[in-house]
Amino acid sequence: MATDVSEILEKSRDLDRLRKDQEEVLLEINKMHKKLQATPEVVEKPGDNSLAKLKGLYIQAKDLSETEVSVSQGLLTQLDALLPSGPPGQQRRRIANVKLVSEGNEQKRKRMKNDSDISRLSPSMRTQLDTCASLKGEQVAARVTADNADKDEWFVVKVMHFDRETKEFEVLDEEPGDDEDGGGQRKYKLHMSCIIPFPKRNDVSSVQEFPPGRHVLAVYPGTTALYKATVVSTPRKRKSDEYLLEFDDDEEDGALPQRTVPFYRVVPLPEGHRQ
Repeated sequence: MATDVSEILEKSRDLDRLRKDQEEVLLEINKMHKKLQATPEVVEKPGDNSLAKLKGLYIQAKDLSETEVSVSQGLLTQLDALLPSGPPGQQRRRIANVKLVSEGNEQKRKRMKNDSDISRLSPSMRTQLDTCASLKGEQVAARVTADNADKDEWFVVKVMHFDRETKEFEVLDEEPGDDEDGGGQRKYKLHMSCIIPFPKRNDVSSVQEFPPGRHVLAVYPGTTALYKATVVSTPRKRKSDEYLLEFDDDEEDGALPQRTVPFYRVVPLPEGHRQ
């Protein structure tokens, strides 16, 4: 029995070590995210391995997570093997001993689950969740199509609520739908990965400016839909608050017209965008 309990406690320590390893990897992932958000053009430089490094970190995080599941399953198997058999008095003593170990591990598992949802995801993720929660009442860009859709559809929507636990937004498409949709406003529940906040129109100094030639996602003039576009000229160069853009598939007389779009209606083009 003492040997069994020692093995269980050792596996518990393994879980703690795995958790610390995962925290370190997630910190590195968040550092890479910040780097790519601040200087996305770095991936276009010859010899840059930022995306390959990020992929490696995600693979490492996945492996650690799978190892955590394996160790946890091993713990459960050992605890099942210690379940009582024999005289009632002996059963009670065994139950008492196992219960102490089980409760300790259960509390660790609960703590680790909570940490994995919020704390384990590092201060950067907690900041991201705070940012998402602060978007209530704001207009944002939202992908309203499923992950396996043939093409992505992005619209301007209003944030009604953000659930920190599920990491889901409740949003409202304020534009009335067409006749097929009943002509009313549409509501969606979307994961935070489907949402891109717009730049603040009253804080131009802190807005990232996309250079000429960069592909972006922008609101097509006169609509609430966003489409892929290419930057022709920047607000700074134009000495205004508008980009000059060329939208894909927007040909007129065999040429792409150049259209102006306010900087606060232009966001980075998501990786893997389908149009």
